[in-house]
Amino acid sequence: MGDSTWLWIGFNVFVLAMLALDLGVFHRKAHVVGFKESLTWTVVWVALALLFNAGIWHFSGSQKALEFFTGYVIEKSLSVDNVFVFAMLFSYFAVPPIFQHKVLFWGVLGALVMRAAMIALGAALIAKFSWIIYLFGAFLILTGIKMVLKREEEIHPERNPVVRLFKRLMPVTSDYRGDKFFVVENGLRHATPLFVVLLLVEFSDLIFAVDSIPAIFAVTTDPFIVYTSNVFAILGLRSLYFALAGVMDKFHYLKIGLGVVLSFVGVKMLLAHSPYKMDTIVSLAVVVGIIAASIVASLLRPRKMGAFEGPSGPESLGGEPAQGDGP
Repeated sequence: MGDSTWLWIGFNVFVLAMLALDLGVFHRKAHVVGFKESLTWTVVWVALALLFNAGIWHFSGSQKALEFFTGYVIEKSLSVDNVFVFAMLFSYFAVPPIFQHKVLFWGVLGALVMRAAMIALGAALIAKFSWIIYLFGAFLILTGIKMVLKREEEIHPERNPVVRLFKRLMPVTSDYRGDKFFVVENGLRHATPLFVVLLLVEFSDLIFAVDSIPAIFAVTTDPFIVYTSNVFAILGLRSLYFALAGVMDKFHYLKIGLGVVLSFVGVKMLLAHSPYKMDTIVSLAVVVGIIAASIVASLLRPRKMGAFEGPSGPESLGGEPAQGDGP
């Protein structure tokens, strides 16, 4: 399945067409994405993923379809962690809601390119060095344990090495200039805080991809299944953010659940070539059970503390960190 050139071409044409439709038609004019709109798009992306899954079932059989669906569920679950970070970044830099969709659109586009490169590299490594899957497994177990034990982590965007390097290469305006990423002032090109937020969105996705991409290789080593399940999970990330933005603080046990999922997937990788190898249907049931349990636990035992509150906004990009009680 992964060797068919036309499959790859057709799928990527579909992705580009959907992105063009999104930006050129439905979001041609900047506006605040409401809950109803975000929920509608979330349903649309999930429905498209399931329709694609049905196509895989029809043309390639139930096993490939199950691998895609399991990979999609894992990637979709892990992408929730991105949503938490997006919320913190937008709050920290006081990004106006009307501009948030544009940042996430270009952030998702960059994420698709980066993940495609990482998947190609991961597939090549596994094909040439089969033992590397054990390194992936051990890495996921350690990452999952760290995620469970280190539940709360402050974000300091002004200390990020990407931001520090970028500020040395190009000046940054002190405030937003509409939805522009760059402006020319006094004959000199400046980046705006909106572009800095975009850089941090890309950087955070790169960090998350290091965890999530090895996780899906525990389900399948077919590059096409790995890539398409990743893409569908990422394409629905923007609408998922706007749908969950107001209620994310209620799911405080979800991060523990995601850590347990990563560790479980890591164990599955270590057992890949042993007599105790897990079936894909068992893996799917365990992953869904863990995520569901963490959500139910969050609702039954709500956290008393309030949601994240960031400091004053884009002025924190200056020479000194923003003052206040934020990260």
